[in-house]
Amino acid sequence: MQILLKSLLFIISLTATNLLAQSSRDYISIVGSSTVYPFSIVVAENFGLSSGFRTPTVESTGSGGGIRAFCQGVGLNFPDVANSSRRIKPSEVNQCSANGVEEIIEVKFGYDGIVLANGINSPVYELTREEIFRALAKTVVDLDGQLVSNPYQLWSEINPNLPAVTIEVLGPPPTSGTRDAFVELVMDHACSSFEEIDQLEGSDRQIACQSMREDGRFIEAGENDNMIVQRLGINSNAVGIFGYSFLERNLDRVKGAPVDGVSPEFENISSGDYPISRPLYFYVKRAHIGIIPGLEEFLLEFNDENTIGEFGYLTDRGLIPMSYDEFIEVSINARQLVPLQL
Repeated sequence: MQILLKSLLFIISLTATNLLAQSSRDYISIVGSSTVYPFSIVVAENFGLSSGFRTPTVESTGSGGGIRAFCQGVGLNFPDVANSSRRIKPSEVNQCSANGVEEIIEVKFGYDGIVLANGINSPVYELTREEIFRALAKTVVDLDGQLVSNPYQLWSEINPNLPAVTIEVLGPPPTSGTRDAFVELVMDHACSSFEEIDQLEGSDRQIACQSMREDGRFIEAGENDNMIVQRLGINSNAVGIFGYSFLERNLDRVKGAPVDGVSPEFENISSGDYPISRPLYFYVKRAHIGIIPGLEEFLLEFNDENTIGEFGYLTDRGLIPMSYDEFIEVSINARQLVPLQL
């Protein structure tokens, strides 16, 4: 049965590839991360102007939604590229494989920081990851060492040095790579500092560490980080969670909060001192290369030193570049179209 299923999927994959060859799209279809979206748009526009190929279409769907669409199959009806603000998960690679998407090219193209920001004229916050956890977790540890529903309503109840302002945090939904990275780098990290949570095991620990409160203090604000920035300008009490690049482009409207004593600035993210930073990726279907016009050329453009290097044009848009040694390693694999191996 398993051999039969594999054979059937192989036939489906070949059929889809033949369909591509017979009736090829003349543009590249890109979906995925809202954080990667502004970088991808710039590369797509430059590529369309300079390459002779049509400008790729780029859709902001969130990392999870983009990878899910990418993994649905090979053929004209499926995206060629998935942007992601986190690395693809083994379960997603398995889903790709189950649908005939067997060879995936992974390209890391730089780094980004996740910031907590508020309006330029709003109170100043200096936060630790433990304080962020206390503000946002569904359950916290009380003074008696018991796990209880989060009772905190004001930031000053967590730390008297914080503003006496209602906790109202606008953040990404579960489909977002920013949400995944925030949970890993902030919530998971901070919960280990609470002994009563750290001693839990398995799903009990995961739920205690990763569940966000649902009483209106944490608000899932969608995949559009620009909308979060706009709402911070209207609501002086609100704090937003989004990628550094959106902070860097809106410094006249919002300011970032230091986390664990480190400000969300380019140099601090680049050096690794800022504690909430993550790599950025895009994924390409090898089966579509040579079929979709310009796909390999777009991959090379997005992976070029003039694009993502220290003085590349994406650094002017807030991208934190890789070290030169890491760039060379990534570049060789991308240019040789080496498939991903987890």
